Amino acid sequence: MRLLNRTTRKSHLTEAGARYYPRAQQLLSDLDDMDHQLVDLQTQARGRLRISAPVSFAIRHLAPLLSDFQRAHPAVGIDLQLNDRKVDIVEEGFDIALRIGHLKSSSLIARRVAPIRLVLCASPEYLKRHGTPQSLEDLKAHRYLRYSYLEQEAGASLLRWLPGHETQLDAVVENDFMSSDFASNNGDVLVEAAIAGAGLALQPTFISSTAIKAGQLQIVLAEHEPEPMSLYAVYAHRQLLASKVRSFVDFLDGYFGDPPYWDRFD
Repeated sequence: MRLLNRTTRKSHLTEAGARYYPRAQQLLSDLDDMDHQLVDLQTQARGRLRISAPVSFAIRHLAPLLSDFQRAHPAVGIDLQLNDRKVDIVEEGFDIALRIGHLKSSSLIARRVAPIRLVLCASPEYLKRHGTPQSLEDLKAHRYLRYSYLEQEAGASLLRWLPGHETQLDAVVENDFMSSDFASNNGDVLVEAAIAGAGLALQPTFISSTAIKAGQLQIVLAEHEPEPMSLYAVYAHRQLLASKVRSFVDFLDGYFGDPPYWDRFD
């Protein structure tokens, strides 16, 4: 069967060739991938690893991990870029991105690294002045410190309460029960504002746990805690996955513990 039509100046695929080519290309890629994995068994991970990571998580928790990783893989250089927006891994030239949220369907490959717990908290001084809410209805008397990216990126899904509760935090916010006079795209700022007595903040424990353990913040309405999110390692594709990327993803597995060390309040 003819796959190509040729002239003296150019050639183009026939209909049969157009169907044949992508399948053949995939088979060749799979063979190259197998060869690459065998070579990786004999070679050391090396080269520059470009990583994108959320600002607050990276500042608080990535430095020890990266130091330990480079100690295990000294031939790998690290280029860490901090940004809370979702970067385009391919267009912006990243090898891997750490992302927090509820993963949506995507052409990207993702591995779950750790659970991310969200808690509603406030300072003891704030609760002494304004009272500790005992139900969701009580939130109407309180000030809400809002993380803008949380609602922009995932909307109500990130604010959904645990199964079995008919009332949800997103419904509370939408109905303006809580006064949201303070919004920021940085969780550390909101946690510091909560410590200073500015209001209630819904924040991940990887940011707030230090203040909670120190008694600077107190968890409220724990029975209505939202469904946990997750930290994911996301990369572009499986074909010809570089040894440096595979080594880093494997190194992440279990590094933070189960539960993560920041969630151990004992």
